[in-house]
Amino acid sequence: MADIKVLSFDLDDTLWPVGPAIAAAERAVYDWLREHCPQAVASHSIESMRGLRGALAERFPERRHDLTFLRHRALSEQLAQAGYAQAHADDAFEVFFAARNRVVLYEDVAPALARLRKRYRLFALSNGNADLHRCGVAHWFDGHVNAQSAGAPKPDARIFAELVRVAGVAPRQILHVGDDPHADVVGARQARLAAVWVRRHAQAWPRELGEPPRTISALHELD
Repeated sequence: MADIKVLSFDLDDTLWPVGPAIAAAERAVYDWLREHCPQAVASHSIESMRGLRGALAERFPERRHDLTFLRHRALSEQLAQAGYAQAHADDAFEVFFAARNRVVLYEDVAPALARLRKRYRLFALSNGNADLHRCGVAHWFDGHVNAQSAGAPKPDARIFAELVRVAGVAPRQILHVGDDPHADVVGARQARLAAVWVRRHAQAWPRELGEPPRTISALHELD
């Protein structure tokens, strides 16, 4: 990686498993609503609340990449329909967001990022809305570009262009590391970045994408 000056990392399912965090966060906000705004969940389950967010993404396709907007707006509308004030939506979203950022890093992440930080500038590049400070990883990173700040999600070229702009280097000097073949690998390659696929769970590389790139199962395999 002689020409590489910047490493960018996907977050969810690359640095930590996101499923448990989201499940815990959805349970936390549902329980909070049941205690503080019971009428808002009288006819809802966690699953039906997911449906509300899905319908909202259909109504606002230009904002479907903005997960914070979708989550907060869905809570606002759900609470308003039950007669509750906007302030309750702010409180409910904070309950969700606090729990969503209580992540458990994969075991290889902390030592690998600490080592790699000595040789490269590190950036986070994510479609999600994780907060680096709340997740406890901000001290390893020089910056964070996400779909909300870039106005588009991976694999859209705009989010990679924003990374290039923020990092201040040529695309060929960035190596992107992520778990999603389409969003991370294809997106990075189309934007002329180098890419490494993190194969965390022995999943198969999609045949329609041709030969896989360099593949690792843990971050300590990075040079």
